[in-house]
Amino acid sequence: MRNLLLVCNPSRPQAVEAAKVLTKEFVQAGFNIFTISDIAIEGVTNSTAQELPELEVGLVLGGDGTMLRAAEVTRFHQIPLLGVNLGHVGFLAEVEETTLESIAASIIGKKYVIDSRMTVQYSVIRHGKKVSEGWALNEVTVERQRATMVELFLEIDQRPISRWGCDGLICSTPTGSTAYAFSAGGPVVWPEVDALVVLPISAHALFSRPLVISTKSQIVVRIESDEALLSADSLRKFDLLAGDQVHISKDVRAVQLAHLSNTLFSDRLVAKFRLPIQGWRGE
Repeated sequence: MRNLLLVCNPSRPQAVEAAKVLTKEFVQAGFNIFTISDIAIEGVTNSTAQELPELEVGLVLGGDGTMLRAAEVTRFHQIPLLGVNLGHVGFLAEVEETTLESIAASIIGKKYVIDSRMTVQYSVIRHGKKVSEGWALNEVTVERQRATMVELFLEIDQRPISRWGCDGLICSTPTGSTAYAFSAGGPVVWPEVDALVVLPISAHALFSRPLVISTKSQIVVRIESDEALLSADSLRKFDLLAGDQVHISKDVRAVQLAHLSNTLFSDRLVAKFRLPIQGWRGE
């Protein structure tokens, strides 16, 4: 028996209706369908993350935010996530809603390709003890809590880099380079590049450029002001105090993403941002 995880944004009527259509297709194909979403659809079994059986694939209906929430579950089960973009600019949920039946047919026939996306892990050290830890697919950020700037000190591989008075600092994966880091002025990094991006947000300093570093590097951000906020993918948050150290590095566990085609990232980038390419090679 084939098991499938269906995740959708219950606040989007379009996503719920799409889930109903897809459920009929999968039930007819003999699938058992499970969901962790707050929805009630005939033929779908509501479950907790801990109670999920062995799954073949996860289908996500929504935007990148829904994909990030689904990745919290599927990362530990190591099943691929296929995202149908019902949001705005989606890089994780990259499949546009064409015909739901064709999407179902691709999953039923296992006509999809899988790639692994790097994640980062973090831990918060306070007075020599670990007080929080977690992971992120897109980015880990340390940001100000108040209207005033936060004072941060960055070290990489046990060497000092800089101190900034800023709105915050982002440590991004290649996948996250088209998310928050992009809006903060960071570079776009192709998903297969083995690198991390570190960039301060609105830093009051002569040197405040994005840094592209090795995934073997160990990053430490020390809080030198009164307080700050750690955020992982804007989902997992932790209050930071002066003197806290945030340790960030590449995680050994990846997130599996499924794609219905082998479309190049460069072509997806052009399409998502509607980049002007008219006239290229006579086209």
